[in-house]
Amino acid sequence: MRQIPAVRQGHAATRGLRVTLVLGLLAFAGCVQKDSYVPPDLFYLFATYPVGKNPTSVTTADFNQDGLTDLITTNIANNSLSLLFGNGDGTFKDQVQIEAAKEPRALALNDYNGDGWMDLAVACAGSDHVAIFLGLANGHFGQGQRYTVNKTPVSIASGDFNGDQKPDLVVALRNDKVKVFLGNGDGTFTEGVLYEYGDTPTSIAVADLNRDGKPDLAVTNGGPMSSAVSIWLGKGDGTFQKPTDYRTGKRPLVVGFADFNNDQLTDLLVMNGEMDTFTIFLGNGDGTFQAGKEAGADAGPVFGLARDFNGDHLPDVAVANVQSNDLSILYGRGDGTFQYPPQNYKTKGGPFAIASLALTTKHAAEEPGLAIANNGTGSVSIFLHRGLKASGAPAAQAQS
Repeated sequence: MRQIPAVRQGHAATRGLRVTLVLGLLAFAGCVQKDSYVPPDLFYLFATYPVGKNPTSVTTADFNQDGLTDLITTNIANNSLSLLFGNGDGTFKDQVQIEAAKEPRALALNDYNGDGWMDLAVACAGSDHVAIFLGLANGHFGQGQRYTVNKTPVSIASGDFNGDQKPDLVVALRNDKVKVFLGNGDGTFTEGVLYEYGDTPTSIAVADLNRDGKPDLAVTNGGPMSSAVSIWLGKGDGTFQKPTDYRTGKRPLVVGFADFNNDQLTDLLVMNGEMDTFTIFLGNGDGTFQAGKEAGADAGPVFGLARDFNGDHLPDVAVANVQSNDLSILYGRGDGTFQYPPQNYKTKGGPFAIASLALTTKHAAEEPGLAIANNGTGSVSIFLHRGLKASGAPAAQAQS
């Protein structure tokens, strides 16, 4: 009988061993298949309250200083603000509507006149005004000064830009400009510098990004020639250095802040209006950022809020998706990326903005949920958390 050479015998044995190993691994994989990630179900829709027509923002604060969280919305289609006083248990009293200038788009809270009550600065896109509303002792508001801007203010934020311990304002204007107003400390403002830069600014937010004690700016530019977030480092005298741009996804709409990789440095969260994505920029601590990492949730993300929802001390992201009419919660891995899939919750029509809702009970301070402004249905939906106790200050909210 013809013998098979030893080398060929070895090859045949090796092939047989490989087949056996592969079949064994396939059999093992079939028995012990790894389960896919299942996100925790931490929220539920608790209640929905009517507000004015087409709300574009929602903000929470204790306006009447009774220790309970209240809500306010900007309602772009009927030129009003809706103020809802909280009962402390996730329910709210009927809205009180406040007449504003035409098309209020966004607002910034601060005590602008130093009397201890929260005031409002409202960007009114249709009338080219910044309208000031001064807080009263009962939690309501009196009308203050109005300031003309040119033109179409779409986002507004507050900070002390010149170091005089008086809150100032900065406004993003749709015609490629950023305008500063310096506060006088009595609820009035002096016009500051006007910058012409960018491509259709869509949002503006304030934070100390280079840790020098001076507020800086992040501005999203949603025009087709840009699709970038611009970082403006503050000089501390009410002016800013020449901005640096970072490429985002298409048509960025909103920018916010968090520490996504737990390195004690501020990172950026940018919501992109096209291609259903958002972008995370990890900060270097000196006002510069690493290249963006894109992620996604559902269809038409228009607003994002970063905070720790599941108690692991890592920021997660809540996303309002206007096309799919839902709220997405993505749980952070601690490196600027997120677990998939997200947990999605159906909302009322046209979710457009999110605010964190902190309630105080007789037992403890809790972080039980979120308030969602529904642009399509003229309402605010309250989502309550299923029991997570507060573990610290919430991450900064993205403003639109």
